[in-house]
Amino acid sequence: MSEPTTPEDRLSYEEAREELVEVVRRLETGGITLEESLALWERGERLAQRCQSWLDGARARLDEVIGDREP
Repeated sequence: MSEPTTPEDRLSYEEAREELVEVVRRLETGGITLEESLALWERGERLAQRCQSWLDGARARLDEVIGDREP
C-alpha cells in the first residue's frame, strides 16, 4: 500500500464521513466569509472523494469474493 499523500488519505471511511457531515453543516449554517466557504467546499470535495475511494474499494473486494464463489 502506498504512503498517504494528503491529510485526507490518512482518514478511515468513518472519519472522512464525519468530517464531511461537519463541513456540510457549517456550510448550511452560514455566517462565514466567502473565503471560508470556498475552503470548506474544497475540503468537502476532498473528503467526498476519500469516502468514494473507500466505497469503490469495498465494492471491488465484494465483487472479487462473489466472483470467486461463482462456478
